[in-house]
Amino acid sequence: MDSAPSVNATYLDSAAQTLVKVLVAGPFGVGKTTLIGALSETTPLHTEETMTQAGAAVDDLEGVRDKDTTTVAIDFGRRTLPHDLVLYLFGTPGQRRFKPLWEDISRGALGALVLVDTRRLGDSFEVIDMIEEAGLPYAIAVNTFDDAPNYEPLVLRDHLDLAPDTPLIACDARDPRSGIDALIALVSHLLTNSAMDSAI
Repeated sequence: MDSAPSVNATYLDSAAQTLVKVLVAGPFGVGKTTLIGALSETTPLHTEETMTQAGAAVDDLEGVRDKDTTTVAIDFGRRTLPHDLVLYLFGTPGQRRFKPLWEDISRGALGALVLVDTRRLGDSFEVIDMIEEAGLPYAIAVNTFDDAPNYEPLVLRDHLDLAPDTPLIACDARDPRSGIDALIALVSHLLTNSAMDSAI
């Protein structure tokens, strides 16, 4: 099969840079694909497929009834932050049935940005548990859906059982500036916890 270079290809400068793999995780329908699409400085890779009746029997659609596609493998994007810090963003599937794939995707990651939806906070517990079991530092980004309840940070921290140093930030997954702020919160947390020592 022949291939041709992308007309819109954006290549990294050959200068010394710090390359970091981070996960964008969260439950089904929380906005991971949207966030990576808004943040990526290259054309993002999406593996979205149309949901079928068979999937509806397996996936909990409560709170996301209008969703008609789902990520079946990964989303992938790239974002460069100041100081030549290049983040490779790997979006994970949000359903339990993809846990083996999630474990493969998480290898080599230094941390995770976990998106949560305040309309369905309970859906976040399993994802947070998997990240903690993997020993990954993480930050929580509360995706601000228009019809979602707005809780005080202390209430959210208590409900999600977050450690005192875990960053908690509001984020609009559609807005690149908001997404960058969430990534900066995660990177600051990684630096504080020395998770990036091996990458620098």
